[in-house]
Amino acid sequence: MLEKLNCYVKRLSIFLVTSALIVGMLGCGGESYALAIASTEGGSVTTPGEGMFTYAEGTVVNLVAEAQEGYRFINWTGDVDGIDNVQAAVTYTAIASDSSITANFALEIWDWYDLDGIRDNSCGICLLMNDLDSTTPGYEELASETANRGKGWQPIGTVDAPFTATFDGQGYEISALFINHPDEDYVGLFGYVNDGGIVENLDVVETDVTGYGSVGGLVGFNSGFVNKCYSTGSVTGNARVGNLVGKNKGTVRDSYSTGSVTGNARVGGLVGVNTDTVSNSYSSGTVTGNDYVGGLVGWNTDTVSNSYSSGSVTGNNYVGGLVGYNLYAGNVSDSYPPCSVCSVCSVIRDVKVSGLAAQNYRAHVSNSFWDTETSGQATSAGGTGKTTVEMQNIATFSGAGWDITAVASGELNPSYIWNIVDDETYPFLSWQSVS
Repeated sequence: MLEKLNCYVKRLSIFLVTSALIVGMLGCGGESYALAIASTEGGSVTTPGEGMFTYAEGTVVNLVAEAQEGYRFINWTGDVDGIDNVQAAVTYTAIASDSSITANFALEIWDWYDLDGIRDNSCGICLLMNDLDSTTPGYEELASETANRGKGWQPIGTVDAPFTATFDGQGYEISALFINHPDEDYVGLFGYVNDGGIVENLDVVETDVTGYGSVGGLVGFNSGFVNKCYSTGSVTGNARVGNLVGKNKGTVRDSYSTGSVTGNARVGGLVGVNTDTVSNSYSSGTVTGNDYVGGLVGWNTDTVSNSYSSGSVTGNNYVGGLVGYNLYAGNVSDSYPPCSVCSVCSVIRDVKVSGLAAQNYRAHVSNSFWDTETSGQATSAGGTGKTTVEMQNIATFSGAGWDITAVASGELNPSYIWNIVDDETYPFLSWQSVS
């Protein structure tokens, strides 16, 4: 009898515990929701796994992401409102609705060999882990004057195989880069960055870059996104030449250049040709060309805003302190004056352009300036010329609506896009390192 009673008590206890667990999982409303879990290249979600799962409302689900060798976990993205810490590989989420989350991993770039290996975009996200220079493994074989039979670095991304991943430099420098492809287009550290491609937080310094068309110290051709980058050194080409980007068909933002640029036509201190957006950027390097030469942009068909240039500008035809040539909607039929590069411009100029077609060209330069003294240019196709004293006065820029604040020498205020030591320096980007 006692054995039967004990057996009954044990069964009742198991029943009560099971019931309590079910009630706890169901929550008050008893709703169930789907959770989809995935990962990018370079790792996996080991707990609870990857795929589609169903949980009761209120269930707390542990999440564990593990990176493969050579990769590191970055964050969780998607429907992440319920995740405790999106930056942590080990965390948890509370189920409140149908949701989908992804664990993101980045390929670590430690040397020139690693950098050379991202040409197939397999990384998804590439993370520079330290400076790369002439002492870094792989330099002599890949990026020096003797590499590639004297051609130096082979640009990442081509027309047929463009770069479409994300490259985050994390503020590190790539220096002593040598590129000598005088007969080739799309030349730079990155040759061709396509839609969806991102290059950010990267410094390219002490470069020696030579190409033919669409030549830049950082990117030859960009239809992606360039953000918080800068370049120094020397860039030389024939057409569409800029110290940072040769031709921009995407976005260049919060970036600058200080190196020299030399070319024949459509030459700019920052960007040679802009057909999309350049904003919150500047150039202070020397610019030398023949046709369509500008301190910031050589040839512009779209938007330049909240930017400036202060470097010396030299050229023969269509030369401007900030912009060499602006293609306006109102004068498209006259907007292709012949240049020394080819006969295409003069052919297009002879074609009657309808008012509808003209709407495709809305070149606009706003709230942007150039130094009339240091540039040696009194005019520009866009922007407003100022003296050096005016260019170093915060009122010039705050009056134009810039997100700018005055700081003491050697200090930064990252709450604003721009900083300036009033009456002492030109504006500089708040993410820059200052001495």
